[in-house]
Amino acid sequence: MRKIFVTGIGTDVGKTVVSAVLVEALKADYWKPVQTGNFFSTDTAKLKKWITNTDSVIHPEAYSLKQYMSPHAAAELEGVDIGLDSITIPQTNNTLVIEGAGGLMVPLNRKEFMIDMIGKFDAEVVLVIQNYLGSINHSLLSIDAIKNRGFNILGIVFNGPPHPLSTDIIMEYSKLKLLGRINKESEINQEVISRYAKEFEYMKNI
Repeated sequence: MRKIFVTGIGTDVGKTVVSAVLVEALKADYWKPVQTGNFFSTDTAKLKKWITNTDSVIHPEAYSLKQYMSPHAAAELEGVDIGLDSITIPQTNNTLVIEGAGGLMVPLNRKEFMIDMIGKFDAEVVLVIQNYLGSINHSLLSIDAIKNRGFNILGIVFNGPPHPLSTDIIMEYSKLKLLGRINKESEINQEVISRYAKEFEYMKNI
């Protein structure tokens, strides 16, 4: 089973959109192990609406919490203990796209962080970057954190309006592969996801 872990440099940088594009492009399964803010919506529900292929299986979350907070804080409010040992990866013969929550150092509990999940699942990493003031710093710190753990980074996806000066310094520093770009779209729907999926189909062969 090929496992691709989609993480980002922070919260709301486009991980779910990129995950949907990869699921559609690879006809992969999808799994978000830890969801917070389910009182409003879930990333799993969004992705179900956006993909059109019938091969992908959408697996249920291991933890789904109401408050839109870090997993450790949302879990404590609900009296839930999140632990990596209790999270079991879904069994499938298909490629599995795993979407993280927030950034790499988001705490799952008092001792374990989102980045630890990548190691447990021995997954390849796709890093999603969105431009904003401070994003270069967040990007380079995230890249260093992944590299320092010795994880296999497939590459970077930039999401949102292009900013060449930011892109250039990130790519020159990291020496990573640019997997693709997602532009700022007025709406995310099946048509948009399908259009980008065609651009990412090459990833079946990397």
